[in-house]
Amino acid sequence: MNVLILMGSPRIHGNTAELCKPLISELETLGAKARYVTLEDKSIAPCKACYACQNVAGEYGCVQKDDMYAIVADILWADCLVLATPIYSWYCPAGMKAMLDRHYGMNKFYGSAEGSLWAGKKVAILATHGYDREYAVSPFETGVRRLCAHSNLTYLGLYSVRDEDNLASFRTEEAMAGARAFARSLMKA
Repeated sequence: MNVLILMGSPRIHGNTAELCKPLISELETLGAKARYVTLEDKSIAPCKACYACQNVAGEYGCVQKDDMYAIVADILWADCLVLATPIYSWYCPAGMKAMLDRHYGMNKFYGSAEGSLWAGKKVAILATHGYDREYAVSPFETGVRRLCAHSNLTYLGLYSVRDEDNLASFRTEEAMAGARAFARSLMKA
């Protein structure tokens, strides 16, 4: 299985990156090919809602020529996408939000082009947050579930760890074991 981890934290060596380490290690141990892409160092402009992509058949077709094209290539390579993100104000940070909004060209529902470039792919969330899990993560998870339903993607679930002691929270055996177990569940799906 090809797994793309899209790391959305603006702190590329922070808490979310720390939680990705045991996930990626376990995925690779189980035979997956994992790609880890940080969004913070990419240029991803917000969607312009121009609909130009909706008239380009068989390819992404966005008029903005930025790093989103490389990310789309990685998405097309992957069988499973893991949205690795901290939760800020009940949602993902701006870089990941821009990337998610730019999914528009992956679905051809609103113009002369038809079809989907990514239907059937699997999506999961790996999150770090400050508040209790349900309170902190549920708005983002709801948004991702709706994106999956709209785009004919399969939602595989969520693994998250609460930040109670900065990096130390994500280096506990419990946090690392949970990330490894999440990797195993992704491989079984």
